[in-house]
Amino acid sequence: MSRTDSLSDLATSDLLYRCSSIRDALIEAGLFAPQPVSSSPTAPDEDSASASWRIGLEPLPLTREQIVFFEALGPQLLSFYKALNRLYTESAKGTTQPGWIADWLDQGKPEGLIRYSRMKRFRDELPGVIRPDVIPTQDGMVITELDSVPGGIGLTACMSRLYESQPASSESDNAKAGAQLVGGPDGMLNGFAGMLRSYRGEQEGVVAIVVSDEAKDYRPEMGWLAKELTAGGLETYCIQPRDIRFTEGKLFLVTEGGDRPIGLIYRFYELFDLPNIPKNELIQYAAKKSWVSITPPYKPALEEKAAFGLLHHPTLVPFWRRELGEEVYLHLSTVMPRTWVLDPAPVPPTAVIPGLSVGGRAVTNWSDLAEATQKERHLVIKPSGFSELAWGSRGVSVGHDLPQSEWTAAIDSALRSFPHTAYVLQEFHKGRQYHLEYFDPVTAEIHAMAGRARLSPYYFVTGEKVDLAGILATVCPADKKVIHGMKDAIMVPCAAVQGKATE
Repeated sequence: MSRTDSLSDLATSDLLYRCSSIRDALIEAGLFAPQPVSSSPTAPDEDSASASWRIGLEPLPLTREQIVFFEALGPQLLSFYKALNRLYTESAKGTTQPGWIADWLDQGKPEGLIRYSRMKRFRDELPGVIRPDVIPTQDGMVITELDSVPGGIGLTACMSRLYESQPASSESDNAKAGAQLVGGPDGMLNGFAGMLRSYRGEQEGVVAIVVSDEAKDYRPEMGWLAKELTAGGLETYCIQPRDIRFTEGKLFLVTEGGDRPIGLIYRFYELFDLPNIPKNELIQYAAKKSWVSITPPYKPALEEKAAFGLLHHPTLVPFWRRELGEEVYLHLSTVMPRTWVLDPAPVPPTAVIPGLSVGGRAVTNWSDLAEATQKERHLVIKPSGFSELAWGSRGVSVGHDLPQSEWTAAIDSALRSFPHTAYVLQEFHKGRQYHLEYFDPVTAEIHAMAGRARLSPYYFVTGEKVDLAGILATVCPADKKVIHGMKDAIMVPCAAVQGKATE
């Protein structure tokens, strides 16, 4: 529906101009596709944006209580990664933790990568970027997964600047509430730059953001990031793996000003894609010899959704309580939904799958799930990691959104995939509704939309410090079960308001 007359004509005109300016600036930055991507055989320029969405009028408002939640969450998630890293290491050694933990986290991965990730020199390395996907529900926040190779860094950075430089109408609710952008206009850029400098350490050379062909849709935003970081004093290049040259114990890239030694590689490619990464062996060799630093590290065990299942596993509760502390353990076990690895190994007749029930009955076999009614299967099946289906919305099956036959087929397919791809079963939590307004460039009007949100906070790690640099909100129409970037979604940065946030 069109916008009502709640604001004056002048205020509406200001908002239309503001949205149009933001859209034009995103197009000029190469981060927004002005027209839907053509399905013609002619491939679009790989450095041009291929995605579009609805331009929201204002940042999504968050209450002070919600901001406190996100500020505390970053250090908690860093503690979780440290504990997970120790849990895996101890299990792999077969010392103080059972071997099945490492077996789960290593499932489907090549032996060479597993050995490489376990090298002593990489033992304490952790991701420099932490981005959880958080769903606000009526009962609080729920983290559906963690991503250490997330997209959206450049997009959120650019949008933060644009929404800050194009202030909201003084008559809007958020303007009256004194909304302030989370992280400010340059929080994302400063946070990312600080993390890169920290992980480069004493290594001499430039920063290379290496983007694979699999991740080429993100090349425009990473290219924008590289230019902005360079302008800010941190010489950075967005390159393809094939642009790297190896000589005399160093990695180099060719620039217009001559060869530049690389001090840090920011890995923007998934580890399942390594066979398709040109010169990957040289990159790994250089990192092993400490000739270059790499983040995120080549540690696939830290990129598995199965980690949520380990947090909730009853036999591991003493470990998590000891490593995280009682308060952090209780908080994370509340906001991380119960998750189970779909392991086809037979369950003994006297045992049950911990914490999983259907219709009040404990589940003793995965086949029991097939008999669940639609109301009983508020569950999601998705790849745990190390798969081309494990990112975005691909490979996800929402139980209560499928007919019985398709739900049964999804369970069977996940169990059959276990030798090469582990799948997880996770509780589904329905997001609360938000009511936002967006700009329609076709009609030059403002429309309202009811939708459900995914909040993606970006945390950057520098030593023991974790900074919340910004939060990207993706709000999809209320009838969508899976929330992700799509042309019908509203995508905006988040802002803190002094009073009660409007809904």
